Amino acid sequence: MAWKFELLTKPDTEQFITEGPVWNGEQILFTQIRKNRIMRYDPKTNAIDEWRTGTNRTNGLAFDENGRLFGCCSGGRAIVRFDPDGKNVVVADRIDGKKLNTPNDLAIDRKGRIWFTNPINEGNWDKTEVTELDNREVLRADPQKDGKYTVTRVTFDCTQPNGILVSQDQRTLYVAESGATLGIPRQLRAYPIKEDGSLGTYDALFTWGEDARGVHRGIDGMCLDAEGNIIATAGYYASGSGPMLYVFSPTGRVLETHPVPANRPTNVCFGGPDMTTVFVTSTNGHFFKAQTDRVGWAMYP
Repeated sequence: MAWKFELLTKPDTEQFITEGPVWNGEQILFTQIRKNRIMRYDPKTNAIDEWRTGTNRTNGLAFDENGRLFGCCSGGRAIVRFDPDGKNVVVADRIDGKKLNTPNDLAIDRKGRIWFTNPINEGNWDKTEVTELDNREVLRADPQKDGKYTVTRVTFDCTQPNGILVSQDQRTLYVAESGATLGIPRQLRAYPIKEDGSLGTYDALFTWGEDARGVHRGIDGMCLDAEGNIIATAGYYASGSGPMLYVFSPTGRVLETHPVPANRPTNVCFGGPDMTTVFVTSTNGHFFKAQTDRVGWAMYP
């Protein structure tokens, strides 16, 4: 089945990036990073309105098992929780006393642990900001009994991690290693999650190459379907096969590809009453939907 993408918002000529789509059971929430807000789409009416402002360049969004919404606040260099009373609560902003980089995307497991990527995206923080960490890795924020979180570094082999997922059985952490430096491969990686929360050696499930025009664009954002397959946004017009939604099996086999009519698709989620519609965002402010022949999966709702 070919997925036909319907544009729900006009592309933004000022490149106000859309990102982080999540389904809350009734609507899709997604971020407009440089407009510092979260938008809400109602599939019953096709209406899109402003849900939250003052988000300080928040990128990825994720719900925990209890329906609490968390986000990667790139401008604030923090992981935040968006409470129903309108407060944006910082839950983690440092590791070993040093400020985070620009948190990009996150995944939350059934223990409430927040796994998040911590690259540096220059356009998502102020030029006056100073890097304090000597790495760009995957970190984990663990909830404590007093409501606070402790942050631990869990990878030591990344250069610019981006999208991230926890598998349905909670045993695998999928990470997109997505830098744009020649000589460093862009990969979809699968790290085994050990009992103590540390990670084992990763398997490279898929690797993007390079060509005469430069590097192929790897994965930006990802989600899961009910069969455990990974649906990922990747690619652009400059090289490779173009902007695309890939459907990977858990072992990295490419099951399907679906061209996206936007140069740089950023993220994707399933939604709708039967969880068969995908919603896709882009670096130019697009927001698409497409009916699929797959059923999505999310821990919440």
